[in-house]
Amino acid sequence: MSHRTVRLLLLAVVGVMTVSGCQSAVSQLDDTTTASLTQGQSAPRGGDLRVGVLGDLSPKTFLQIGSDALNGSIVSNVYDTLIRYARDDLTPKPSLAKRWTLAPDGLELSLDLRDDVRFHNGRPFVSADVEQSLKAYLSGPWKPQFKRTAAAITAFDTADPHRVVLHFAHPLSNIFDLLDSAPIIDAQTLPQLKAGTTFNGTGPFKFVSWQPNSSVRLERNSQYWDGPPPLDSVTFVEATDQQSLYTRLRTGQLDLAYGMTYHDQQLATGRYGFRSITMKGAEQQQYVGIDLKNSQLSDIRLRQAIAYALDRPRIIGDVFRDNGYVVNAPWPKWSPAYRAADNTRYRRDVARAKALVAAHGSVAPITLDYSTRGVDRIIAQIVQSNLKDVGIPVILRPNDQTRQAAKLIGGEFGGLWLLQHAFAQFTPSTLAVSAYPFNAAKNSSNYTDAEYAAAATTAWSVPNGESDIALSAYRKLTEHFLNDLFLVEIGVVFQPLATSPSVGNVDWDRRNQFHFATTYLTKKGRH
Repeated sequence: MSHRTVRLLLLAVVGVMTVSGCQSAVSQLDDTTTASLTQGQSAPRGGDLRVGVLGDLSPKTFLQIGSDALNGSIVSNVYDTLIRYARDDLTPKPSLAKRWTLAPDGLELSLDLRDDVRFHNGRPFVSADVEQSLKAYLSGPWKPQFKRTAAAITAFDTADPHRVVLHFAHPLSNIFDLLDSAPIIDAQTLPQLKAGTTFNGTGPFKFVSWQPNSSVRLERNSQYWDGPPPLDSVTFVEATDQQSLYTRLRTGQLDLAYGMTYHDQQLATGRYGFRSITMKGAEQQQYVGIDLKNSQLSDIRLRQAIAYALDRPRIIGDVFRDNGYVVNAPWPKWSPAYRAADNTRYRRDVARAKALVAAHGSVAPITLDYSTRGVDRIIAQIVQSNLKDVGIPVILRPNDQTRQAAKLIGGEFGGLWLLQHAFAQFTPSTLAVSAYPFNAAKNSSNYTDAEYAAAATTAWSVPNGESDIALSAYRKLTEHFLNDLFLVEIGVVFQPLATSPSVGNVDWDRRNQFHFATTYLTKKGRH
């Protein structure tokens, strides 16, 4: 594909900048509030929040983080977790667990549980529910990313109904990552949950109905332990494509839209008065994955050529409209594993990349898989052009999101692929034991290395994820990322959403899951 063709495609994506100008300061929001309340004013009560998302509910992938926006938002609003991370740090905050004590050797965690919590069917929440939930988390059919951490819990003491003691095979530096992510489910209705017919949680909203490929409706839990939410209900409206999200938001059919193109996001918020919220703390990383089973890509020289060929600033600037920043290592800037110098090793250097390709020898065409949802088609064309510049021919291979995810989990790409990964926004050890692209035990790149596995285990098996031992292990992991290049990072990307001015106090977590327990609607400004 020619440079001119790619440039024209990019202009189609970002052309709004020439007609709408810069977004006003009032529409650039990084916190949870859009509609504002005066001091001392209570949140308005009532109303149905209409949330536009891409994709349908998928019971088969319900507990897999990032499987779909709708799955995640059902988990976060119908269910609760034991603890909750703030968005600006990794300090655990109480949720269903009121307080906890980690043994000095890191082999035991005692959690005191709230005694005023009930499931939506009226059954009291007790310590046995913690054990049953974590065992169900492991048993499938789901393939949750924190499965290795959950499997390291060797015993549960539930003698006290309001206290649970977890015993570990070894210290777990990311145990609170698991407890922030794994919802407490009702084991008595587990078969119905797996079938997608019953979602019985303890959260601020009750699951009411699901019309496949159309909508999901939640209603206020008036008996919620943390107080009933202001909203009467939340209706998730399932859009078939990004354009329909924009159209429905623009025509007043939605109050909140998540998953629009960056073009439409800027148009809605820059020209038409909708509000933009950047989901900081829930960063994701755009990357090029590399399957080492491919005989050509098993040559480190070709992987280095790819790393030098990519025009990262162009992708972050033109495609994501600077909603992010370029990286070579996966860590966001606030992570204890982050070092600015790590992100200067690979910059676009066509001459150097060509020399590496020449040293490798003639390159047969390599496939590049990408998801047809979102901006990956545009990024794939840029990557294809970048690699053509250095002598690496690429064949683009589109997949729907379900097929792309299945290939990721199974390590079945056979060449290159494009996706975004998460988990670098948790304790750094989580990346190498939980994320499909990085898991030292089995990863999407089919990469194996004894030293990498040892560093992953060391980082994971300490009580304190910010100890000197942990920090040293993170350095070793980062060197493997940069030296072995089983995937090539492009940049950290922030996820934006657009809301009507009538929407107030939208909250989210580190998994890009919305929390509407304190969200409210005002009549003023509703489109």
